[in-house]
Amino acid sequence: MQPVVYIITNHRHGTLYTGVTSNLARRMFEHREGLIDGFSKKYALKSLVWYETQETMVAAITREKQIKAWKRGWKIELIEKMNPRWLDLYEDLAF
Repeated sequence: MQPVVYIITNHRHGTLYTGVTSNLARRMFEHREGLIDGFSKKYALKSLVWYETQETMVAAITREKQIKAWKRGWKIELIEKMNPRWLDLYEDLAF
């Protein structure tokens, strides 16, 4: 599978969660169905608004840590470059 870094939210400019996975479609299904206890479930983060593929899981984890350390405004800029309308990209994933 392809390592991916992703950002999910509950609504435009809402709470943000940055994660990493090797199977984005499966991971998003888990978030959307509330199958993962923790931060994303607590804040009902179900909308995929940004993602970026990486060559290796090590690279994906490194990128995830980098983004998590960013200021909120930088994360919003990153999202808006790829997805200015904050559309839920989940439906666009190839299953």
